[in-house]
Amino acid sequence: MTSINQKLHPDSLPNFRNLGVILRILIIVNVIGFMAALLKAPTWPEVIQEFTEIAVVIQPILLMNLLLLYGLYKPLSRLSYATGVAMVLVIELILTTVMYWFGGMVADNMDIGVVFRYWVLCLAVTGVLLAYFNLRSRALSPAFVEARLQALQSRIRPHFLFNCINAVLSLIRADPKRAEHALEDMADLFRVLMADNRQLSPLQREIELCRQYLQLEQLRLGERLKVEWHIDNLPSDALIPPLVLQPLLENAVYHGIEPMVDTGIIYINIYKSRNEVHMVLRNPYQPEDKHHSGNKMALNNIRERLALHFDAESRLESKVSDGVYQVHITIPFVTTV
Repeated sequence: MTSINQKLHPDSLPNFRNLGVILRILIIVNVIGFMAALLKAPTWPEVIQEFTEIAVVIQPILLMNLLLLYGLYKPLSRLSYATGVAMVLVIELILTTVMYWFGGMVADNMDIGVVFRYWVLCLAVTGVLLAYFNLRSRALSPAFVEARLQALQSRIRPHFLFNCINAVLSLIRADPKRAEHALEDMADLFRVLMADNRQLSPLQREIELCRQYLQLEQLRLGERLKVEWHIDNLPSDALIPPLVLQPLLENAVYHGIEPMVDTGIIYINIYKSRNEVHMVLRNPYQPEDKHHSGNKMALNNIRERLALHFDAESRLESKVSDGVYQVHITIPFVTTV
């Protein structure tokens, strides 16, 4: 068994195709440029003028670098971390040289001393960015372990296991075949929940897990629980973080269905729009329910894991309207890690 203290998240280059990474690079580089202008100019008008002059130089290089790294991310990601860093530095130097050469040809002004200073600045800024993303990755990696622990501790409530066992026991004599299938579903469910869930998994597998979970809940809730699936446009080859939907369904049952006397309906709508996967869950909302804090704990945990995998490209929104609680998750459409 892997020790928690072992390195669980090896060093790797940042995902240059991720919107959050691109935004962070743009912000950090421009902040560095502004700080340079702030140190060089004595007054605010001169700071603005100096920063404008710096931006005129660095923005074309920065944008070209981002486009090139975006296109080369796949082959770069297959390299070892050290080799990948070296290749990124080489790419930066070559592109900086080409951009300066092109600008010098247009302006008829070439100076090897200026080129050398550009090289030093380019290497320094690139080194700062790579160090930042590496440190950020290291700082966030323990959250993967926390996600696994929470899957073992908070997402499997003791009453869930107790009720499922009781439901199965009640079927053993009346319907042995159904009791056998229920035990198989329980085994599959707990096998997934006990597994190492740090990597993306197929959306279709998550759907199967959710169906098994809901079938177990229907053993004890009977006609009180009704589920409507809307997955005609399901992108079955999409990859998502494991255990994203199941905890939300558990909350929907616990907070929405159990307090009801009549039948309650859980709506599950999963579809692909453009290059995004949308997962929408709706369940009845009971204002007098005293356990809604559990909803927030699950949502915060899922939101954190989505951010770890997809950064700024993921969204999780929840709202209450007309007695219905809705959670809407949006993630990028990814088929390969």
